[in-house]
Amino acid sequence: MLVEAAPIPTGAPAVVQSRAPVGRFSRRLTTLILQGGSLAVFVAVLIFFSISAPYFLSLGNVGNVLAQSAITGVLAVGLTVVIIAGGGNVVTGGIDLSLAANMGLSAAVYAALSQAGQGDAVAVAGALAAGLAIGAVNAVAITVAGIIPLLASLAVMNIVSGLELVLTQNTVIPATGNLLAVLSGIGPLDVPALAYVLIGFAAVVALVVQATALGLRLYAVGEFPEAARASGLSIRPFIAGSFLFSGLCGGIAGILSVSYLSGSSTGSGELLLPVVVIALLGTVFSRKLVPTITGTLLSALFVGFLVNGFQLLNLSSTLVSGIQGVLILIVVSATTLLRKQETRT
Repeated sequence: MLVEAAPIPTGAPAVVQSRAPVGRFSRRLTTLILQGGSLAVFVAVLIFFSISAPYFLSLGNVGNVLAQSAITGVLAVGLTVVIIAGGGNVVTGGIDLSLAANMGLSAAVYAALSQAGQGDAVAVAGALAAGLAIGAVNAVAITVAGIIPLLASLAVMNIVSGLELVLTQNTVIPATGNLLAVLSGIGPLDVPALAYVLIGFAAVVALVVQATALGLRLYAVGEFPEAARASGLSIRPFIAGSFLFSGLCGGIAGILSVSYLSGSSTGSGELLLPVVVIALLGTVFSRKLVPTITGTLLSALFVGFLVNGFQLLNLSSTLVSGIQGVLILIVVSATTLLRKQETRT
């Protein structure tokens, strides 16, 4: 006995096909709101502080903001590369919570070698080697031991913080030298040298990450790991390389910190929140809401101007921490919503 199949409703395909345009429209609208809103807030902050705080937009103050943002900016660039290679999921994706502690230990190594009478070359090599060693530990823990980056970098952060306390005895180690004098000095146009370091470093990394085949592979590994494997790319070397570069950024930031503070610092852990804020907020300053080095640089300037404006108005720094926490919630919530919309469509 033959059973006749039930007819397919003629309207069903139209309903299925109509969902995709609606989903794409909703995603584009959310993207425009995020990008437009972030730029509007950036401009509003500049206008507000330029009216209420004298000399806020003067060349000298802008240079000071860039100099003050150099340390967190370099660290955030390293974290951005880790996020690109590991994916934007803050739980299972790329994250390096040891960056601030890395900077603190690298700064302590540089200052200790300088105080021991070693030259600039030896001190620089020691700081960079310390940063790379920390990045290597993260890379091995994540790519070999299989620990998720969030837990691995958290454990490394505690280990590195302990090593810094042992080395410094919880005191500030003063340091002087020709290189530190240059970095802490004034460059062309009466702009601090650290400002040129930040812009130059970000420009070089942006060129590599956003305009070379290596950078394209890095994005592919982070956003589409299965497709990257299918095309013959090995995932682990890229992830390991991103943590090595992040460790190197910690070493560089340590040298900049010594030049800025004329010695090591015992409060490096306080920089973790601003660094995470800058790296995550950088996605909303990019054209496609993906992590970019240029977006991170703009984000560093935004956070730097925000902190500087509060300082000029003699407002409590605790307000800045609260605002930074709110920014993290907004960015993570918005990007999570966008990812859900993409999976549905």
